[in-house]
Amino acid sequence: MAIAGHHKPNPDANLFRLCPFWSSGNTQNQSQEKAQNPPKTVSSVARSLLLPPRRRLRLDPSNHLYFPYEPGKQVKSAVRLKNTSKSCVAFKFQTTAPKSCYMRPPGGILAPGESVIATVFKFVEQPENNEKMSDQKNKVKFKIMSLKVKEGVDYVPELFDEQKDLVTVERVLGVVFLDPERPSPALEKLKRQLAEADAALEARKKPVAETGPRVAAEGLVIDEWKERREKYLARQQVQTVDSV
Repeated sequence: MAIAGHHKPNPDANLFRLCPFWSSGNTQNQSQEKAQNPPKTVSSVARSLLLPPRRRLRLDPSNHLYFPYEPGKQVKSAVRLKNTSKSCVAFKFQTTAPKSCYMRPPGGILAPGESVIATVFKFVEQPENNEKMSDQKNKVKFKIMSLKVKEGVDYVPELFDEQKDLVTVERVLGVVFLDPERPSPALEKLKRQLAEADAALEARKKPVAETGPRVAAEGLVIDEWKERREKYLARQQVQTVDSV
């Protein structure tokens, strides 16, 4: 950034102040120069680096996943995802512990204003060396990503690989364990969300006509993803042949 230098006093400055004509002309010339050379603004690239990405999803809870602490058992948590944008949004889960954790659904597409409660399964290992419940809360992380998509697009995980530059990391959720024997507002909320998620899962299993973007459900989810992926790969092969 250029720094303006110090100017020496102008001996004619007092003369210009005494002559209204020169004073107004000088002001007019300055205004014309400003109009021709407007001040530079922050570029879009710099703005994208300075401003955080706009979130498309609202999460509840927003910062942590709460699990009942039951060592040696598989436990469940839940998080509600709502599309707060004006376009269809694909979402996807990732975890630092894929061998002991999985999500249902692991991904899907939400229409504007649509929401879904995702169930997260985790195996709780036995504590080592008298490890306390609070010592395990930061070992596993869950990342939720979003991507703006067109209406009618089928969800496949490859969408996030093809458009990496457009993917937004909505949140990285940590793990907090709850004592299942001690009532708390967080535990009661978790029970309500899990019951709602189970009810929604049963409703999705029923054979009903599709009316809009659909979230991947359990049951036929593996077969459905295989079918969609095969169709997707077939389209990619056709496009490759045509381009050659």
